[in-house]
Amino acid sequence: MPEVLYLTTRAEKTKKLYTFPFTLYTVFMPIVCTGTTEETMALGEALGSKFEPGDVVALYGGLGAGKTTITKGIARGVGVEAEISSPTFTLIHEHPGRLPFYHVDLYRLTGDEDIELLGLEEYIYGEGITVIEWADRAPALLPNERIEIRLDFSDNDRRQIDIQGTSERLTKIIDSVVTNAGSCD
Repeated sequence: MPEVLYLTTRAEKTKKLYTFPFTLYTVFMPIVCTGTTEETMALGEALGSKFEPGDVVALYGGLGAGKTTITKGIARGVGVEAEISSPTFTLIHEHPGRLPFYHVDLYRLTGDEDIELLGLEEYIYGEGITVIEWADRAPALLPNERIEIRLDFSDNDRRQIDIQGTSERLTKIIDSVVTNAGSCD
């Protein structure tokens, strides 16, 4: 049976655009809004509770957008009990949980040489969950199968969060979580 491409925008309902004879992923990007830090963490926790070994989350957004906040929730969902803080100066924090949890912050890195020296491949292709803040600093390093989360900080604690999965399994995880999340209306 052919696959159908649907497009959903903020202003419109879902529209059928094309029918393809192959499977498509990364077509639907849910947009979720959270009104408090706790809601952002709860969204992250719901995602983290469904992750499997080797899953990678790439985070994008400006300073104060909520990358570390959603990371705290993801860590909680993976069973990490330690306090999560931004690893800006140490670059990588490792935490035990249901699965090993690797929190990476690439903010201070300036080029490919810096990234190569970190040895991120060991984490990204390992058996734990890897969350990468400022993932736009190392796009070539990211695996093909990942979740991308783009956060935009609007006012007070309100955040607009775009989530995209690059595989069928990850897209199903996102769909199961955002069904219960806050809309931007």
